[in-house]
Amino acid sequence: MKTDTAPHPAPAVNDAAGPRGRRPRPARMAGRAPARPTPAAAAHNVSAAPAALLALVAIGAALHEPVLIPPLAASAALVHCAPALPPAQPRSVVVGHLLGAAAGYAVAVASHGSAWAAALAAGATLALTTLARTPRSPACATAVVIVLQEPAPARFLPLLCGSTVLLVLTAYAASRVRRAAPRYPVYWW
Repeated sequence: MKTDTAPHPAPAVNDAAGPRGRRPRPARMAGRAPARPTPAAAAHNVSAAPAALLALVAIGAALHEPVLIPPLAASAALVHCAPALPPAQPRSVVVGHLLGAAAGYAVAVASHGSAWAAALAAGATLALTTLARTPRSPACATAVVIVLQEPAPARFLPLLCGSTVLLVLTAYAASRVRRAAPRYPVYWW
């Protein structure tokens, strides 16, 4: 799988004491953060994710509905900047947010919009997405938004579903625009 990152040399392991008499950290302790992306990859991600979010804003303006919600911004960042991760795959994006919405509405009916209930809805979403094998942390935020804002399900659910599908399609298209970009998705379902 391509990572499209700048070359990152492996840290050297050396038994000799370094400056000030300290031993260098072993390679296993040197850090596991991914390598810095190449400038082209960074520019691609920084342009593709906002383009998808601007499309959601445009759709919302045309419908006179707020389509861009914070969990979708987090989803756009995941699918465009970490396209190989399981939470970025289409199954997790679409199904995860729908499970979050289901948990949010179920808890909202029982609790009437308290912050305590929002926390429970996020926990229920985490459990549901784990059981469904659709890891999706932004879906927990979707449940919180639903509990605290109580949007009408007949309007919100189609917009949420359409928005998640749009994010998946824009990530798919963006991964084909630049030849060196990692291909999205790794798996569809």
